[in-house]
Amino acid sequence: MNTDLRAIAEQFRIDGDVRTVRPLGEGFINDTFLIETEAETTPNYILQRKNRHIFTDIPAMMENIRRVTDHLKTKIKARGGDPRREALTVTPTKDGELYFLDAEGEYWAACEFIADTAAYQQADTPELAFQGGKGIGLFQAMLADFRESLTDILPGFHNIRYRFRQWDETLAEDRVGRVKEVAREIGWIEERREEMLRFWSLVETGVIPTRVTHNDTKINNILFDGKTGEVLCVIDLDTVLSATCLNDYGDAMRSYTNTGAEDDADLDRVSMDIAIFKAYTEGYLSEAHAFLTPEEAEYLAFSARYITYEQVLRFLMDYIDGDRYYKVKSPEHNLVRTRAQYRLLQSMEAQYADMQRIVKEILERYA
Repeated sequence: MNTDLRAIAEQFRIDGDVRTVRPLGEGFINDTFLIETEAETTPNYILQRKNRHIFTDIPAMMENIRRVTDHLKTKIKARGGDPRREALTVTPTKDGELYFLDAEGEYWAACEFIADTAAYQQADTPELAFQGGKGIGLFQAMLADFRESLTDILPGFHNIRYRFRQWDETLAEDRVGRVKEVAREIGWIEERREEMLRFWSLVETGVIPTRVTHNDTKINNILFDGKTGEVLCVIDLDTVLSATCLNDYGDAMRSYTNTGAEDDADLDRVSMDIAIFKAYTEGYLSEAHAFLTPEEAEYLAFSARYITYEQVLRFLMDYIDGDRYYKVKSPEHNLVRTRAQYRLLQSMEAQYADMQRIVKEILERYA
């Protein structure tokens, strides 16, 4: 990268003098850097070049983040917490904007770095799964009374009716001639189409309400206090928007509970870990029980099946379409992903009665 990162950093209202700007992490979407300041008494900052190819309205995205973090900080302060550690603090530019647009048309944003924290790449114990669930539940609970509008920066995201329109068009076009070879896998999708649409109609008609959702609930998007180990802050708010809170829960279950890899070629390794499911649900409902409607509670376990099904569809659709969306390591990669996610879905379906029972029993503690 030939960009003068120091010059970019100095466009923002940094407290103190910039010492260094260096790469941080291996983000799949944005390019992320750590701004280190000269004095120990001044904070460091996170600088990101936002991916304008994925996020086509970055000004609206940043306004979403501002509105949500302002609301969170008010709630955290009211409960006696530390708003600068328990919520992201967006750092504006010297012109007061939420982003900086450089001469190449790239968008940059900054926020304060939260020190003395820990992060995890995988929730491999029930204890950690509980904390992950608690983090997302608390995030949603503090935003349950949020009434401002948010721009839909990911149109159609988790909307199965929208996905089916894409699916039908992809099958009809069959642009690389793969439809015939995946007749069995196409059957997996079609067998469940009506069930998934019945669920989504409840969202469309408002029976299941929309709320502020994170939409990327991996464990590594939660920071933990480095001293106490408690959940501290939910990060990476680029995808925040208004949707059903069940999307966040279901997506977490898809990633947390899988005993194999998302693209595991050995299907014997893939299943849903019911112990992790229970632990995450206990953590989530310890915070979310206060705002969930009866309809949301009824479909909580189903949302894990719904989101996993959607991912089966999307991997298979991309395979049929010639692998134009997801990066692949081999010609069969999307098909391997499809089959692995379908095995996870089958495991969820086989344990669905237990999943429903667990949700019901936990909710009864708060009745």
